[in-house]
Order: sequence, then C-alpha cells, then structure tokens
Amino acid sequence: MKRIVALALILLSGAAAHAAGAGDAPRAVVQRITDAALAVLGDKALSTEDKKHRLEQIVYAEVDFDTMSRLVLARNWAQFSPTQQAEFVKEFKAHLSLTYGRNIENYRNEKVEIVGDQDEGRSDWSVKTKILRGGGASDILVDYRLRKEGDVWRIIDIVIERVSLVANFRSQFQDVMSRGGPEKVLQLLREKNARGEPLKAP
Repeated sequence: MKRIVALALILLSGAAAHAAGAGDAPRAVVQRITDAALAVLGDKALSTEDKKHRLEQIVYAEVDFDTMSRLVLARNWAQFSPTQQAEFVKEFKAHLSLTYGRNIENYRNEKVEIVGDQDEGRSDWSVKTKILRGGGASDILVDYRLRKEGDVWRIIDIVIERVSLVANFRSQFQDVMSRGGPEKVLQLLREKNARGEPLKAP
C-alpha cells in the first residue's frame, strides 16, 4: 500500500501545474510537481473523478512515456513494429493511469521532502525524496530519474524503496514476450485495461 501511495503522488500528480519549463533544474521540476500533487490530492472540494482527470493531464506532460516504454521493453523494443510500438506506449500509459488512479483516496495528508539530487550522466539526473507519513509510520524513500530533452527535464523512472517501476514492468513483459512475442504483450495490456485490472505494481 505504501508504494501505491508513493506512486500516486507523482504518477497522478498536480494538474494545476504547468508542464516542465525550459531551463528548469531537475530538483525544481520535482518540487513543483510534488507541490501541485499535494494541493490536488488534498483538495476536499474535488471528487475522486475530478482529481483523477486533473492529475492525468500533468502526468502526460511530465512523464516521458516514449522513453519509459523503450526502457521497459529494453531489447524487445526492436521486435515491435512501429505500429505495435505506438500501441504499446498508448496502452502502457493508460494502464499506469488506471492502476494508480484508483488509489487517489488513499492519500492521508502525507508531506514530501527533497533530500538530494545527483547527475547520473548521459543527460539523466536523479532527485531523491522522502514521503513523510507521520503518526509513527515509516517514511518512504522515492527517487525520480529524469532525462533532459533539449531544455526540458521529464521523468523516465521512479524508484520506490529501491524498487524501480521500469525494472518491475520490464521483468513482467519479458516473461510475456518469451511466451508469445509482441502481440501477446499488447493483448495482455488491452485485456487488463478493458477489465480495469492492474499488472503487478512495485
């Protein structure tokens, strides 16, 4: 449950924010997104559905789903045709929104503190945060990996308590690929999305 809350804070984050601005530092990007996320999640005037729709807007602006999809499929990406690649990005994006959108109501006034950041090389940067839960509950460590495209930093992975979202889904899709190839992966995502059923999430 704690990992779901952590992912919801960023994957379903602040639709009130603007997309990452040119020249924003990675730390500033994460701070801005987090502040907006907490504002939306804590707004009692919004219904769950309103929050979900608002939060989805910023997800699509702040997360680089094309790069994340390539990282998730890794070497298997080349086995997908261009049409299949486009469908995977679309279905994977929808699946993340479906999976974590249902957990908006689990927010319990958590706060977020940025505790560090570092250059990872190759135009990547990691921003380390801590979700402060209070009430004697253990804090949650969350690292965000961003990649720079032009002057804009966008999120390409989230690591919660040392568990990478990209690595988690990569393992699952590699298993499916070995049993049926690209079409089997796409079929799985289509069926899960149609039924509203999540894959195993980190």
